[in-house]
Amino acid sequence: MSILTLLTGPVLRFSGNPFDQPWSEVVQIDTSGAVLLQDGKIAVVGQADALRQTHPTARHVAYDENHLICPGFVDAHVHYPQTAIIASWGKRLIDWLNDYTFPEEMRLADPDYAREIASRYLDLTRAQGTTTVASYCTIHPHSADALFEAAATRNQRIVAGKTCMDRNAPEGLRDTAQSAYDDSKALIERWHKKGRASYAITPRFTPTSTPDQLAALGALWAEHPDCLMQTHLSEQTDEIAWVSDLHPQARDYLDTYEGHGLLGDRALFGHAIHLEPREIDRLKETGAALVHCPTSNTFIGSGLFDMAGLSDQQMPIGLATDTGGGSSFSMLRTMAAAYEIGQLRGTPLHAAQLLWWATAGSARSLHLDDKIGTISEGYEADLTVLNLCSTSAIAQRHANATHHWDSLFATIMMGDDRAIADTWIAGSNEKPSLLVSAF
Repeated sequence: MSILTLLTGPVLRFSGNPFDQPWSEVVQIDTSGAVLLQDGKIAVVGQADALRQTHPTARHVAYDENHLICPGFVDAHVHYPQTAIIASWGKRLIDWLNDYTFPEEMRLADPDYAREIASRYLDLTRAQGTTTVASYCTIHPHSADALFEAAATRNQRIVAGKTCMDRNAPEGLRDTAQSAYDDSKALIERWHKKGRASYAITPRFTPTSTPDQLAALGALWAEHPDCLMQTHLSEQTDEIAWVSDLHPQARDYLDTYEGHGLLGDRALFGHAIHLEPREIDRLKETGAALVHCPTSNTFIGSGLFDMAGLSDQQMPIGLATDTGGGSSFSMLRTMAAAYEIGQLRGTPLHAAQLLWWATAGSARSLHLDDKIGTISEGYEADLTVLNLCSTSAIAQRHANATHHWDSLFATIMMGDDRAIADTWIAGSNEKPSLLVSAF
């Protein structure tokens, strides 16, 4: 017998993209809303009084006017193996990889450690209201297995892939063109579209993949075109110069991917800060998605993403923490950083746009916007409930707010895990039995 759960309280609803239309026309807060959950899906969205009457036996979870029922947060670009080294002190990208990232990723050669970090990561992010992530793993196939298995235990939607690198990395973190192809193909067969899992073919970035490896992964993607392909693009100026030295024949950084079959409408390019006009044109033509990682871009000193300019091109753009180059597991903190970068560029974003970007917008970039990111009937029941009075500082701001958006903006700018009243994954708010271990 199906168990019905009725959530009542203020509900955030989307009917369109607030970057394409006035936010006030496509994003609303229903102050007397309700969401009926059944078998891991959203069965009905409506009014609290009406749904209480039509479903009197449903388990009822009531949230008062100081809360907001939102779609679950969708983090479109993370590196779960970097969980333990998040917020490592001040380096440029290449130094940061060599000094922090690569040594830590080598530790995941131990399958037990990989499983520990995968569980720890998903527990930490659930506490921040994140219900879906798109993650890079390490070159070790079991690191991908560990994350997929941990997500399956939690019935959580996940996008992930084995990271492929066959040059400019320590010996313990290099595969080959052939093993990258073979390992990735086996993982696709094992995990892609199994339960709530999707596979992303994952070359780390051009400097760590030879042309042969890029070509092999391009061939694999052609064989499995319903997979995503995730990588990095134009994060820092010295990275771009390095790519130019490695590929002097290429027209630009994007060309190093395009020339090997790694550009298309299911491609995800992280960062994309310093793009050339030709790159923007080709990305738009192919429908590829970009992913903005604001805390990472400022923490590592990469630059300021041009959200307004690229959004005007109507490109799909996701939002992401970029753990652990990013300095927080929190999508609230990520939204706040995106707002601050918009201010520096003279294009501040409204709270409605920020919430859409962290949910429906990121889901769109992952080609999952028919399943998650929106509170609509038939969608998967991944929800985050915000407490708009989570700290004394936020509560006094909430008390003086003139409308819901004013209050919500304060939580975006000042909120942390204390602002997460509940996280619902596939219709359940039960926390996993395997909690974060002592570390």
